[in-house]
Order: sequence, then structure tokens, then C-alpha cells
Amino acid sequence: MEQLLKPALGGDVRSIGRLITLVESEAPNSKELMKRIYPLSGRAQVVGITGSPGAGKSSFADRLIKEYRKDNKKIGVIAIDPSSPFTGGAILGDRLRMQEHALEDGVYIRSMGSRGNLGGVSRSTHEACLILDACGYDIIIVETVGVGQSEVDIVKIADTVCLVLTPGMGDDVQIMKAGIMEIADIFVVNKADKEGAEKVASDVRLMLKLLGDREWTPPVALVSSYKNSGVDAAKSFLDNHRDYLENSEEGKQRRYSKLGMEVEAIMRSEISRTAERAWKSRQSSGILEDLAGRTRDPYTVVGEIMSELFRCEGKK
Repeated sequence: MEQLLKPALGGDVRSIGRLITLVESEAPNSKELMKRIYPLSGRAQVVGITGSPGAGKSSFADRLIKEYRKDNKKIGVIAIDPSSPFTGGAILGDRLRMQEHALEDGVYIRSMGSRGNLGGVSRSTHEACLILDACGYDIIIVETVGVGQSEVDIVKIADTVCLVLTPGMGDDVQIMKAGIMEIADIFVVNKADKEGAEKVASDVRLMLKLLGDREWTPPVALVSSYKNSGVDAAKSFLDNHRDYLENSEEGKQRRYSKLGMEVEAIMRSEISRTAERAWKSRQSSGILEDLAGRTRDPYTVVGEIMSELFRCEGKK
């Protein structure tokens, strides 16, 4: 780990990739690694790009990279792909769409599998963002897998969430579903060169009015990734939102909320691993036979395991 950490913090992309692999594979020393990384993070803006499959998230991200590179910003991209059912790894589809930047200095692109997370964001996604942050990347783009309402998970790690919509896909109906509308800090109507884009944008603005007044009213950007238009406006909205978060009470509360969710996620992960080990150690004691014969029930078994784990035998 020490041999990787120093060159990674100095910008060596191979070392950065190997550090991310350590946390993604849950290597034994990954926890110690993150303890070293965490104090060095906290500077980057994490931008979540989410939306339905086919909305053009990857194309928009590709154009956004170009805009940020004009300001000489270092860009890290985590492209969440569906996990392969055979290997558990990422299928790499989104990375192929950004191959123009794959070898560009100042841009790091990494595909990661969703690993069965419905929201497309696994614990290792957040840790990868922290590593990129500590290694000097200014903007970290997380592009989610695109699976509908479960996309709300992106708010757990992103400072700013871009919801990408597109005409002709029923997005004007989908965004009314609970949870989808509320997560967006910026709406991007992609494929604005197509008929119906203005209607989608108008529908979004109307729905925002129905939600009532807020300190930050999400702006709507009409973007054509194909014609490379409107991306500069979307970037300007992202910059404005970062300034808002840094200078508002809501921004402070959102940072605290994210930190709380981070601690809770680590606790759930630790408890899950410990409980799984305890359960495996019990399976050799004939407990499965007892459950099959209905002489014991799984609820009592779980209660016994949890009581042992927390040293509170018999306590409800």
C-alpha cells in the first residue's frame, strides 16, 4: 500500500487505478488505506449524472469533460456499468463512449460494476471518489447505470446531481414519480435538437413551480451533445450550484447529511460482514436441519446471532 500511495498522490494514474482496485475488491488493507486517504479529501466537486437508459448520459459527460478541460481542471470519471452476471465486473459500455478522453492527461476514467446495487452506486464507488479527490482531481463525475427510481442513491455521494432527460421517452411522466424530481439540482434536457425538447423543459419548469419556492431552484439546460450546444450553460449551472453549496446553510446541512450517511453505510457494511461470518460458523451445527424440520425458526436464530454479536444475550 505504501508503495502505491505516494506515486498515486503524485498523480500516477496506474497507482491510482491499483488503489481503486484494492477498495473495489475489498482487500484486507483497504480499510487502512481509506483511513489514510480520508484526511486528504474534501476539495473536489462530485457531480452525479443520472437518468433513464438511452438519455445520453455518457455523451453529455463526454462533452462536459471538454468544457472543464478548457479551464485546465483535472477530471475523474466513475462510469457505473451493470455488473456482468458471470464475473461481477463492469461491462465497460459507457467507457467506450468516452474513449476520446481515455488517454488524455488530466482525465481519469474508470468503469465500475454496480455489484447488484439497485441504485447503481456501491460502497466502493464512494471510496473511489475519495481516492480521486485526494489524488488531486478537481471534478469527479459519477455516471449511474440508469435504472429509474432507484437512482436516488446517487445523492449519497454527489454534491450536485444532474438529471438527464430526453424527448420521446416519456421522461415528462417519469420525472413526476416520487424521489426522481427531488434529487435533481440541475435538469439537463439532452438531444435538444429533436422535436419535443422544449416541451420536456417546459414540463420540468412547471413541476418545479408546483413544488413551491426553494432557496435553490434547479435550472433547466437544453443540451445537444450531438451538436455540442448548451453544454457551456450546463457547466455554468454546475459552477453556480457549487458556489451556492459553499455559501449557504442548506449546503452545510447537506454536507452533514452526507457525512451521516457515510458513517451509516460503513456501519451497515461492518455489521453485515460480521453477521455473515457468525452465520457461516453456525451452519455446521445442524441448524439448517432444525430449520428444515421446523423445530427452530429463522427469526429466533437471527436474534441469537445478533445478541451474541452485541453481547446482550436475551435482551430484546
